[in-house]
Amino acid sequence: MRSSLPRTAALAALGATAVLTLAALPAAAATYEVDPVHSSAIFKVKHFGVANFYGAFREVSGRIEYDPESPEGLAVEVTIAAASVDSRNGQRDDHLKSQDFLNVVEFPTISFRSTRVAPAGDDRYEVTGDLTLHGVTREIQVTAEKTGEGKHPRSGRDLVGFEARFAVDRTDFGMTFMAGPLSEQVEIILALEAGK
Repeated sequence: MRSSLPRTAALAALGATAVLTLAALPAAAATYEVDPVHSSAIFKVKHFGVANFYGAFREVSGRIEYDPESPEGLAVEVTIAAASVDSRNGQRDDHLKSQDFLNVVEFPTISFRSTRVAPAGDDRYEVTGDLTLHGVTREIQVTAEKTGEGKHPRSGRDLVGFEARFAVDRTDFGMTFMAGPLSEQVEIILALEAGK
């Protein structure tokens, strides 16, 4: 009768190897929901080549997939309600919402979804993704900085923050009204706080 000890030992070694391999794998990234109250989407354009003008969008949502042990697995999805544009002037807001600019009836959301992320050192990441604006989707690349992480002092919820500053040419997205007198380049600051 053949002994089963070598086979048993082999199976035990295989099992131990599998356990060690699983232990060495990075933990799966957790989902952090964007906090709309503590996140900002700010834009800047030059008005008639004279002064920089700033506005914002009041409604920002989305999620971030993040694992502090494997930050290269970062993934970001952001949605902005186009009709939430706020330039501190109702008449101007109505114009920005019209077909001349955002056309919020036909294109109610502005969205970004990352497709790949590469670490760029010192809590910075090169984030490539698809920006959909005014019904047009284009690939853009932005540098995002992790601005901090910690726990909410009352709820104990894990928090993480990221900020990206970048520029887009609005005419690339079909918004050509008064191109020239009104700057084609729109600078954007997207600052996100998200909770696990």
